[in-house]
Amino acid sequence: MAIIETPNGFNLDDSGRRIVVDPVTRIEGHMRCEVNLDEDNFIRNAVSTGTMWRGLEVILKDRDPRDAWAFVQRICGVCTGTHALTSVRAVEDALNIDIPENANSIRNIMQLSLQVHDHLVHFYHLHALDWVNPVNALKADPRATSELQQKVSPSHAKSSPGYFRDIQTRIRRFIESGQLGPFKNGYWTNPAYLLPPEADLMALTHYLEALDFQKEIMTVRTIFGGKDTHPNWLVGGVPCAIDMDSPGAPINMERLNYVRSITERTIQFVKNVYVPDVIAIGGFYKSWLYGGGLASQNVMSYGDIPDRANDYSTENLMMPRGAIINGNLDEVHEIDLRDPDEIQEFVPHSWYKYPDGAKGLHPWDGITEAQYELGPNLIGTKTNIERIDEGGKYSWIKAPRWKGHAMEVGPLARYIIGYAKGDEYITDQINSTLRALDVPLPALFSTLGRTAARALESQWAAEKQLYFLDKLIANIKNGDSSTANTEKFDPSTWPSEIKGMGFTEAPRGALGHWIKIKDTKIENYQCVVPTTWNGSPRDAEGNIGAFEASLLDTKVEVPEEPVEILRTLHSFDPCLACSTHVMSPDGEELANVKVR
Repeated sequence: MAIIETPNGFNLDDSGRRIVVDPVTRIEGHMRCEVNLDEDNFIRNAVSTGTMWRGLEVILKDRDPRDAWAFVQRICGVCTGTHALTSVRAVEDALNIDIPENANSIRNIMQLSLQVHDHLVHFYHLHALDWVNPVNALKADPRATSELQQKVSPSHAKSSPGYFRDIQTRIRRFIESGQLGPFKNGYWTNPAYLLPPEADLMALTHYLEALDFQKEIMTVRTIFGGKDTHPNWLVGGVPCAIDMDSPGAPINMERLNYVRSITERTIQFVKNVYVPDVIAIGGFYKSWLYGGGLASQNVMSYGDIPDRANDYSTENLMMPRGAIINGNLDEVHEIDLRDPDEIQEFVPHSWYKYPDGAKGLHPWDGITEAQYELGPNLIGTKTNIERIDEGGKYSWIKAPRWKGHAMEVGPLARYIIGYAKGDEYITDQINSTLRALDVPLPALFSTLGRTAARALESQWAAEKQLYFLDKLIANIKNGDSSTANTEKFDPSTWPSEIKGMGFTEAPRGALGHWIKIKDTKIENYQCVVPTTWNGSPRDAEGNIGAFEASLLDTKVEVPEEPVEILRTLHSFDPCLACSTHVMSPDGEELANVKVR
C-alpha cells in the first residue's frame, strides 16, 4: 500500500492524498485499487484496475463448441461449474437442443450447491476478517461467549464455555507462535473494528467450523459431476447415468440419500450459524452503512434456476430476472440478452482495441484484442506503476453497460429485484432481517446489505436443492431415467452458421456467454462475467463501475490501514480471474501453440 500526494487533474475530485492498494487481497485474482481522500479522509475518487489479461476467448477460436465448457470452466477455480453450465446452455441454444427434465434438476442442484458453498466460503474465509478481529478474541470470556452464542443461535449445538475455551487456546497458540497464516498483515489495532471480544471469538470459532464443513458441501457436485473443483458437464444434458438398482451406478438411491443428508446439514449450518452470525455482526456495525451509493441504485439479474427444463422465460426462473434503474423499486425492467441495443461492452479505458474505440459492441460481435498503453499522467513505468492515469486506459476489464447504464450484479441485485417484484420468500427474509437489525429499507443499499443478501440467498439456495432433489426422485420413480439428449450431438447435422447465448446467475452475479459457430467450429466466443459488470472501468461517457461507485463518500479512519476499502470491495466477492487473464509484464506474446 502507498500514499501519494497528488495535484488535481483527473476525474471526479482526485486531489489530495492518493491511497494505492495493490494487490487487494483475500479475493480470487488480480486487483488494484486507488482512491483519493479529501482533508477529512472521505473518498472522493476511486479507480479499480484488473491487472492481468483476459484471453480465454482467443483460446476458444476454431475449437469444437462441444468442448468449450471444459475450457471456460478453467476461467476460475472458485465458481466451480457455473461457466461450464453457461457454456453448454449457449451451445444448446445455438443448436436448438432440449435437455431431459432429470438433467435440468441435476444442473439446478449443482448450481444451487455452488451458490451455498461459494457464499459460505466468501463470508467466513474472504470477508469476515474485515469485520472480525482474531487478536481481540484472545481477550474474550468463554462463558460470556457461550451466553452470546445461545442468544444469537440457541439451536447451534456447539455452544458450551469449554468448547469456546478450547478454541481460544488453539487460537492463542497459533497467534503466539508468530505463524499467523491467514491472520497475517491484518489491521488488528484499527478503530474500524467494533466487535467485543466475545463476538470476535464466536465468529472466529465459526470460521473454523465453516472451513471444516465446506469440504462436505462440495461433494454434491462431485457425485453428479464426477469430481470437483471442475466437474464434468455435457452439451445436451449431464454425463451421469441413473440406475437405482445398481450399487455401482453413478446415481442410485444411496447416492441420492447422501446428497439429501449433505443438503439437510447445509440448511442447518446456514440457518443456525451463517445467517445468525451476519445479523449479530451487523448489529454492531449498524452505523457502518457505506458502500451502496450509485452502485446499488442500478441493479440487474439475468435470472436462473429454471423450474421446468428448456423454459428460460422470466416466469419459469425461480431466481428473479430484471433491472432496476436509479433505485426505483416501483419499476422492474425486462432484459433481452440478444438485443444489441441493450448490452454492449466499451473499451475507452480498457487495455483493448476496437475498430471504433468509442463505440460499444454486443458480445456476439465482441473483439478481444489487447492494447496495453498507459495515459500521459501515469506515475511510474509500464511494469512498475505507482499511480494509474484514469484519464486513459487503466484496466484489463472491459466496461459492459445495459442500455448505457453501469449495473451492479450479484446477490444484493437479485434480492433487491426479488423484493421489488414481491417474491414472498425473499420479501419475508429481507423484512425479518431489517427488523432484527432495527434498520430501514435503505440500509439494504450498502456494504452491510450486500453481505446480508449473500447469507439470505444461501438459505434460499440450500432449501431449493431439496425441492429439485425431490423432483428428481419423483421423476425417476415415474420411470424416467434419461439424463442426456444426443440427437444433435453429431456436427454433420448442424447448419453451417449459427449463434447462441447462455446465461446463469453465478454466485457473484449475472453471467453470460455468447457463441458464433461456423462450419462446426467456434468463430467467436465472448464471456461477460459478474466482475466485468461490477469491476468495470469508466466508459466513454465517464460513468463509473460498481466497485468505484461503491467506494465514494466512504470515510477511511486510518489512511495507512484502509480496512474500509477492503470491507466494501470484498462485499462484492470480486473474482478477477473471471474477468482478467495472464500475459507477460511487457505485453508480448508468451507462447504460440498449435493444438490441431
